[in-house]
Amino acid sequence: MARKKKTRINVDLDLPKDDTVMIKLYAIVGLTLLLGISSLGFWIINTDFVPTQNGNPMFINMYCKFDPKFQTTYSDNQSCDILQDTPSPSTWESVDPWRGVGARGQDFDVPGLDNDTLGTYPRSLLAQQMSVTCKVKDSKPVPFTVEIRDPDGYLMTWYDSSLKHYSNATNTAKARGGGCDLVIPDVQPGEGYTIAFISNDKDETLDTVEFAITIDVYDGIPDNMNNKSLWIGPEVDFGGISLRPYIFLNWFGFGIFILIYPASVFWEKQMKALNEVEEKFPDFLRDLAEYWKGGLSMTVAVQTLANSEYGALNHDVKKMANQISWGIAFEIVINQFADRVGTPLVKRAISLINEANRAGGKISDILVTAANDSREIKFLEAERVRAISSYIAVIWVSYMVFLLVIIMMGKIFIPAIAGSNAGDSGEEEGGASIGNMQIRSIDALFFITVFYYGVTMQALGNGTMAGLMATGRITTGFKIAGQMIVVGILGFNFIVYEPQLIGLSPPPDLNPSTGTYTPSPAYIP
Repeated sequence: MARKKKTRINVDLDLPKDDTVMIKLYAIVGLTLLLGISSLGFWIINTDFVPTQNGNPMFINMYCKFDPKFQTTYSDNQSCDILQDTPSPSTWESVDPWRGVGARGQDFDVPGLDNDTLGTYPRSLLAQQMSVTCKVKDSKPVPFTVEIRDPDGYLMTWYDSSLKHYSNATNTAKARGGGCDLVIPDVQPGEGYTIAFISNDKDETLDTVEFAITIDVYDGIPDNMNNKSLWIGPEVDFGGISLRPYIFLNWFGFGIFILIYPASVFWEKQMKALNEVEEKFPDFLRDLAEYWKGGLSMTVAVQTLANSEYGALNHDVKKMANQISWGIAFEIVINQFADRVGTPLVKRAISLINEANRAGGKISDILVTAANDSREIKFLEAERVRAISSYIAVIWVSYMVFLLVIIMMGKIFIPAIAGSNAGDSGEEEGGASIGNMQIRSIDALFFITVFYYGVTMQALGNGTMAGLMATGRITTGFKIAGQMIVVGILGFNFIVYEPQLIGLSPPPDLNPSTGTYTPSPAYIP
């Protein structure tokens, strides 16, 4: 009977393959590409680079489903959840106390939206609440009345739970101050409103009167937009500091940062781990040579070294010891180790050992030579880093100086001339002049935009160059560039992005009249 031919089975003892570095890298790159391009896309559709017929950013037209062929109205804005207009407080405080008051009044205006701006939007939905507080002092108790009168001289009225209220309040002046707290639910926009303080004792006057009027005013500009219809995003309070972190400019920096930083940090972390392996590799080769010289077999030598401390190399040494104990040839084991690490230094040393071993050289001397060669290469790399570190510091300093100059220009220089509004006739139309030079009106946000783009691109260029000089890897450069971009974003958001520079107008004031007068008795409806 013929014998059945034996089948040879090859078993790969380098299993399991648990190195998922590249899979993780590809996943990070894919995710950051998606998020980074999305951020840059959000930036581009909120800039003037993509103009629209109705003047709104493309993002607004897309999100709110506006037809770009038609101008949007106030009603259109209020119908979109990101274009809501909420009131801003406008306050008028008496500069100097009124003294010796028997009956005294002063006129002021109530700002707000006119009918042309409102269009078909119901004014009843835009209640402008007025709050009046006062402090009235007198050496003896004197009753007094504070009144708010409409432009026709009438006290305003409103109903609350079927009760009729009037826009006046009474109290008693005291030595420490008698107060008042009058709240009117809704005051319509108009000119010629009056605040009046009247002593209810005809024989006594009030020593001093101080007051403050606050009105919640609608200005017609959505909270998330500036007065040039550009996206600035919701306001965020950070420890008492008002920030606009979602302003369209920031998305340019966000996009570049997301594209370059996460993957670079991940890869640099892997390179750091491999560098730690390379740092211990010469020590491993040297110890292996010493054990070989002592007469131990390669199997025993590697298994003995597996119990030693080699830091980041411990895992690979133990793995090599296991493979040798399974009967795998030493040459195959070190080749698989070189493939796992994959760095030029390790591959160079392993190749040197293999070639010399095939040529019949003394393996202990080969190991010592490879260890010395690897140690010399690592020394030269460390020397390069030390030599380049001063240049990297110079790059960082130059970037910080550039950023500081830009921030100072954005913080001091631009605001100083942003208020200039000179026409052809210079100062006669509100401009300014230096000698024969006329300062014309400027768009502060335009300069801030140019400055921010310049700082971001400077960070990208300087950081990339610094990383290439340090390690020769562009990922190192992208990591430094990402750090510089973050510094730039923080500097601009905390220092430069002031409301008046990003196109946010202050609430309209109450425009009080220049003097006071003695009012006649109010009309009571």
